[in-house]
Amino acid sequence: MLIPFNKPYMTGKELWYISQAHANGHLAGDGEFTRRCNAWLENYVGCNKALLTHSCTAALEITAILADLQAGDEVIMPSYTFVSTANAFVLRGAVPVFVDIRADTLNIDESLLEEAITDKTKAIVVVHYAGVACEMDTILEIARRHELLVIEDNAQGLGSTYKGRPLGSIGDLAAVSFHETKNIISGEGGALLVNSPRFSERAEMIREKGTNRSQFFRGEVNKYTWVDIGSSYLPSDLVAAFLWAQMEEADEITQRRLGLWNTYHQWFASLEKQGKVRRPIIPPDCQHNAHMYYLLLPDLEQRTAFIHALKQRGIGAVFHYIPLHDSPIGKQYGRTSGELKNTQDLSDRLVRLPLWLGLDEGQVGVIEEVIKTLS
Repeated sequence: MLIPFNKPYMTGKELWYISQAHANGHLAGDGEFTRRCNAWLENYVGCNKALLTHSCTAALEITAILADLQAGDEVIMPSYTFVSTANAFVLRGAVPVFVDIRADTLNIDESLLEEAITDKTKAIVVVHYAGVACEMDTILEIARRHELLVIEDNAQGLGSTYKGRPLGSIGDLAAVSFHETKNIISGEGGALLVNSPRFSERAEMIREKGTNRSQFFRGEVNKYTWVDIGSSYLPSDLVAAFLWAQMEEADEITQRRLGLWNTYHQWFASLEKQGKVRRPIIPPDCQHNAHMYYLLLPDLEQRTAFIHALKQRGIGAVFHYIPLHDSPIGKQYGRTSGELKNTQDLSDRLVRLPLWLGLDEGQVGVIEEVIKTLS
């Protein structure tokens, strides 16, 4: 493919840091590079505790355990999200309650939350789609009145803010992703962010197979034993070493991605005025991280033809999520609250364009010219 949808970026220090991790004689989890990454996240996001995990999925699974969910408990979330958002809670016996998204940001519609709440509701899971913040003030107020946890699925939003607050620092708990398609990467990888201090100690135990290993090595207990449920959620220190090289250049990476995002946004202004596409909408209170650039086409048929035509010219463009409420397992384990008209409509029309560091002006120009011919 002439211009793939994604191409993982390397800063140039990743392999050197991996060799250092080997030289340190510690390849398993919680080595020197893991500690550096945890500390960086705590400082960068401003959370109470950060714990690297082997994926964002793993971090979400830990949040579900921390929520002490029982069979039949309900967790409110958007249907327009990745399967991990729901899977983490279904594995604990909970019922995902799918709510519609807003037409502007494609985030969960906060005005629909209260009608979705029942006496079984335990948490609200928000997904900051494309790194654009949900309406967190309203969501937090609803959660406070109903005594619910707020969990941020911040897989796409590291480096974004809401009213000046970093995403991942606002809910009780949050999860981030370092998958190769994200802004800063480690191939696979993620982190749990703990904002409510009451969860910090237990989160550590769950992450380490339900043991008090960390407390033992800090000299806080005199026995290392099994004290809770959990699993092996730690990444290798080799993964953390790769990630550390990315974290060192996180701000530069974000700024360079914003440059590409803004170029796309300027190009498509005229097509939007002509009614041929709709561009992303960024609310004034939100600073995004240029995680993705998408367009909304008029309908599914035109979206399908658009993606096919780009592919024929060697350009990788993709649609995104199939709504979870329409999936076989979503229907089996979850339920919907109200009609999900925006979810169905927008998921049929959205197309994501290539956005990765290394795209040069020539390639970007090719994309522009091809899209002009298609419009």
